Formats: sequence, structure tokens, C-alpha cells
Amino acid sequence: MGDRTHTHTGAAGRATTADGPASVRNVVLVGHSGSGKTTLVEALALTAGALNRAGRVEDGATVSDHDEIEQRRRRSVQLSLVPVAWDGHKINLLDTPGYADFVGELRAGLRAADAALFVVSAAQEADAVAGTTRAVWEECAAVGMPRAIVVTHLDTARTSFEEMTRVCGRIFGHDDPDAVLPLHLPVQGPEGPDGHARLTGLTGLLTREIFDYSSGERHRLPPSGDQEGPLQEARDRLIEGIIAESEDETLMDRYLAGEELDVPALMGDLERAVARGSFHPVLTAAPAADGAGQGVGTVELLDLISAGFPSPLERTLPALTAPDGAPRPAPACDPGGPLVAEVVKTSSDPYVGRVSLVRVFSGTLRPDETVHVCGHGLTEPGGGTGPSHEADVRVGALSAPFGAQQRPLDSCIAGDLACVSKLGVAETGDTLTGAGEPLLIEPWSMPDPLLPQAVRAHSKADEDKLSQGLARLVAEDPTMRLEQNPDTHQVVLWCMGEAHTEVALERLRTRYGVQVDAEPHRVPLRETLASRTVGRGRHVKQSGGHGQYAVCEIEVEPLPPGAGIEFVDKVVGGSVPRQFIASVEKGVRAQAARGLAAGHPLVDVRVTLLDGKSHSVDSSDAAFQTAGALALREAAAGTRVQLLEPVAEVSVLVPDDYVGAVMSDLAGRRGRLAGTEQATGERTLVRAEVPEIEIGRYTVDLRSLTHGTGRFDRAYARHEPMPPHLADRIRETQETTANAG
Repeated sequence: MGDRTHTHTGAAGRATTADGPASVRNVVLVGHSGSGKTTLVEALALTAGALNRAGRVEDGATVSDHDEIEQRRRRSVQLSLVPVAWDGHKINLLDTPGYADFVGELRAGLRAADAALFVVSAAQEADAVAGTTRAVWEECAAVGMPRAIVVTHLDTARTSFEEMTRVCGRIFGHDDPDAVLPLHLPVQGPEGPDGHARLTGLTGLLTREIFDYSSGERHRLPPSGDQEGPLQEARDRLIEGIIAESEDETLMDRYLAGEELDVPALMGDLERAVARGSFHPVLTAAPAADGAGQGVGTVELLDLISAGFPSPLERTLPALTAPDGAPRPAPACDPGGPLVAEVVKTSSDPYVGRVSLVRVFSGTLRPDETVHVCGHGLTEPGGGTGPSHEADVRVGALSAPFGAQQRPLDSCIAGDLACVSKLGVAETGDTLTGAGEPLLIEPWSMPDPLLPQAVRAHSKADEDKLSQGLARLVAEDPTMRLEQNPDTHQVVLWCMGEAHTEVALERLRTRYGVQVDAEPHRVPLRETLASRTVGRGRHVKQSGGHGQYAVCEIEVEPLPPGAGIEFVDKVVGGSVPRQFIASVEKGVRAQAARGLAAGHPLVDVRVTLLDGKSHSVDSSDAAFQTAGALALREAAAGTRVQLLEPVAEVSVLVPDDYVGAVMSDLAGRRGRLAGTEQATGERTLVRAEVPEIEIGRYTVDLRSLTHGTGRFDRAYARHEPMPPHLADRIRETQETTANAG
């Protein structure tokens, strides 16, 4: 990783096919928003020859060509793929959004990749690094994914590579700090007019050479005398870290005996430790000062990716099952094997239509062939484990993306990635196999969207397109859930946060031509009666011909929570004919569904029919339905109607430092603490029961309260009586809204 002769393809269009799985490297870039991931991808593409000196390819496309939403927001909101070639390898760089709202794009990148680069900015606070990346680091560790760390923005004021390396060791190497060590030390030039020292090169710890980039090209120089001391100290620690991970048990004894170890052998041990996921080197990189030369550290980073990161041959395929759930053996990563591929991302192109980013795990995917699509139903509320759709689909054109451009491909082999157009019903997370061989790849985990946004069509013309537009949005993004609430009659889009919501509504407008109005999300409340009461319903009308005549008397009493509506017939003597008993019950239940005081469904009461009157000619089913509804309304007038609100069981996982603040905040939301548990990584799980009306925006508030380090889950527990002063306030609000309407 520093002594190689480098070859690369001179244009992005010639860096889109792989000679075999062994030559492919799939790398996802992870990091906080603003850490410099996209800038780093551009610098790597320039060094690899995928971009010309002006930062563009022949047709003017750039890596940073984003859609209109990203341009307006000045931040990445979707996963992007940039393929480059380096030393005979095809490297697929997967750039992910750094903002927490777009975690679905991040998870898709993790699924498609075999290794991860964690990009951290030296200008960021340590809490920001810890809060946004530790959870992803632990996810990668759980599956043994190789990881390296790239420190950026060392040319800004008051930054220190040494301090950032210590932060990374504490955050990412808390189990083994010696597994997180730098491979190079930065070389900084004199301060410029802005007072910042520009990064001009690197000192290789193993080779004891300076890689000088000050001219825009990489040159090797010997270290100066004042660099020997810091170099030797860092070099000794790196060698000790490599020896600890080496399979050669004699290395430590030879090192302690003062023997000069062979540098190529040390590099080989280092590369093997990185590929195993047991050693995590820290590097630094920066784009060229003029934006046209080789970026500092980009050669070293590309070397690490090609030599130290594993090929797809070393990755275990996720578990496979038949559509009925029966396990199936995983095929090898062989271009000649049976086709097994997965849709890791779905997007829409205004000219091409739906475009699917596909990772091929086995076999070879070719244009115009027929494949079988099998899906898990990730777009259904709450997800699902069984297949929701299957179909044979003809594959459209294959392409490799570069910014906003798509470059045609003849095929996509096992281990590689490609964009596929016109895959019909295929959604994110679906499995592609050969026709007649349906299989399902175990889905990757996705967090539940917890921020609700109610929407309605802006006009009649939008109503016709709304359902289709929302369905497409949800099919593209598994972190989005669509709900049509039967109680509030609202269409609710559940998202990951405010930015996620705003992007979704903007995509509805710009991509699908649907204008919607956002409205406050209403929590589904219930009503019940506070005490026993009676009511009489009398529906008598004479208007020529057959009239309407029905009288019924009922008793209503409250039941325990969750009992629903119970109807009891205690009529004696036939005062209400048997054929009309069901009519009274139907009227009572219809009125209960409409509500009594505030328009919310009535629950948890027993309604007993005691007596009534009928007419031999004028009584009818409709008359007794009306009488039953009137009797229930009169009964409600004789007692207090109590509002019931849903209560959620909330579990909040936060670093120990924020436990007190979180518990205080939950108490302010009328929450009842159920207990705390110590979790891994100096974190605590706080359990509480909180009214749902108090946590509509909790995902946003918790992120602010804990600086992005906290996350929570919630589940419906039950409905409970709402405090009288809050119930009165809701009734007043509803009356005001009704009068205004």
C-alpha cells in the first residue's frame, strides 16, 4: 500500500466491467453529513482517471451531478454508485447520505458493499462522530465487515490528525484500541493567507518515505530530520498492532530482539488483517488544492481498497429461502452459477422510468433475459416476512452510473453492481432469480419510520394521481410507510424525520406531478361513558302512507378497557318484536362508531335493551335503527363522556450521559417510567409508557436532545382516560374547527 506501480482506466466508461469476481471491490462510504464523502469520491475518481483534469468526463458529467432536490438542499439524500478502475480492479464506490433521516439509503449501501470506509471530519466535534457513526460501526462489526477510517478537513483551523486518531480509537476501537491505528502521518505546508496550513503530503510509517503531493502529482521523498522522532514512535505502534494480528507467531519475538522486519511481509499481514475485519487503519485524504491534480492520500487509499479490502468471493451470501420459507443452500459467487441477485435501491428517472440498482450474488445478469422477481412485502404497514408479489419480468437495459449519466453494460457478473431499467413490479429488497426458480434473500433490517405526516390532495386532479404516487414512493423507500387510518380518515406518510418528509413531498410534486397539502396528524382517540346511565329513543313520524314508528329503552354501563361494545337483549313480552332486536343493535353500533361528544368511536360499554314499543304497520328496520341511535345519544347526555387516548410503550436507547435528560423529557410528556437497563457500549435502555399524542415529533426532539445519539421504538399498549383539562381543550379545538368549516 504505497510501493505499487499503478495502472488505471482513463475514462469512467471503460471502468464499468469486471474481469471476474476476484477483481471487484464494493466499498460503501459512511459518515456524518458534511464529513466530505462526496468530495472524497470525486478525488478518488480523478486519481483513478475516471475524471479529467477539469473534474469531468468526456460528455461533461461529474460525480456530483445530483438530482434537483440534492442541488437545492446542498446535501446528498440518496445512495449513489461511482465505478472506477485501479490496478486491475473495478472499485464500486457507494456514496451514502450522512443525514440520519436517510438511513434507508445507508442500509442499502451496506447491503451492496463488502467493506466500508468511515469518513470523519477533523473539524467535527467528537460527539458528532460518535453519535452518527458508532451504531453503523457496530452493525459492520456484527457481520465482520472490513472497515477503514479516512480523516478529512485537516486543512481547516484548529484541527489535529493525532487528536482525531485518538477519538477514532476511543469510539471505534473501544474493545481493542490497538486495532485502530494510522498508516501515515500528514505533512502540512506553511500557512496560507487564510491562516490554514494546507495538507501537502503523507509520511508512510512502514516505508519511512514522504509521499509529496504539493505539485499536484505524487512524488517520493526521504523524511527530514525533524520528522524522524514522531515517525518512529507511530511506526513502532503500528508494527506492534500488525504483529498482534499476524498469523506468524515468530514476528513478535523477532521484533523484540531488535530484528528489522521485512516491510513487504508486514504489508501482507496488514492487508490480511484488514480483509478479516480485525484491523482498521486510519488514513487521511484531501482533494487537490486546484481541484485538478491528484488529491493527497488518494493513491494510498485506492491501494488499500484494492489490496486490503476483500473481493465478493470472500463474502457469505445472505440466507436464502423458498417462497414458502423452506431454507435453500446459498450458491457460490460464480458468474457461471445460477442467478441470484437483489434490488438494493429503486429510483425513478424522468426519461427511463423506474431504475433498480442490483447487486448480483451469483450467476450473470444480462439485458433482455427473463428473470423471476420475488418480494417480501416491505412496503406493507409493519413490513412482513412472507412474499407479497411474484412475477416473471423481462430485464431492460443494464448500465453503470456516473453522476447523472448511465453507461451501457453488456452484462453484470457475480459480485458486481449494475443499474437495471424496467424491472416491472420489482421493489427495493426483492430477489431476482432465473425464471422458474423463485428464491428469497433474507431482508436486511430497517428502522421503523416514527414521524407521521398526514397529507391530502391539493385539488381534484391530484386526487386521481395521489394513491399511485404514494405507492411508488413507498416501493422505492422501505423506510417509508403508508397508512390510511380508518378512525381519523387521514392518509398518513410515516417517515424518518423532517428532512425525509420534505424530500418525499417534493418528490411527489416534481417526479410524479402530485401536489399535496400537509395537515396535522390526528391521534385516533376513543370515547367511553364514565358511569351507568339510561336512554330512550323515540322515532315517530307520520307523513301520509306508511309512517315510521319505533321506541326503545336502553341501559348503558361502562366495561373494563378493551372490552369493546357489548349488546344485551332483555326485552320481555314482545314489546320490541324479535325481528327488530337486531335493528336496534345495528343503530346502537352505528352511533357508537360515529361517536357521541367529540366524534370519536365509543368503546368499552355494555348496552342493554330493556323495553320498547312498536306499531303493526309503521314499524320497520330503519325506524328501530334510528331509535337505537337516539337512545344511545340520550343516554350519553345523562353522564360524562370520557375521552380515551392511546398510550405507547416506548423504549429509548441513549448514551449514559443523556439518561437524566431523556427521563426528565419523558416525564414532561406525561410519561410513566417503567425501568432502565444497562446496554452495551456505555448506553442505557429507558422504558416508559407515554401518551401517543405527546410523542408525535419525538424522533425529531430526541435527536436534538441527544445530539443524534439516541434512538427509540414504540408500540401501542392500550387506550387510557385523558386528563379532563386536556380533553376539554381538544373538544374546544374541534368545535372551533367545525364552526370555521
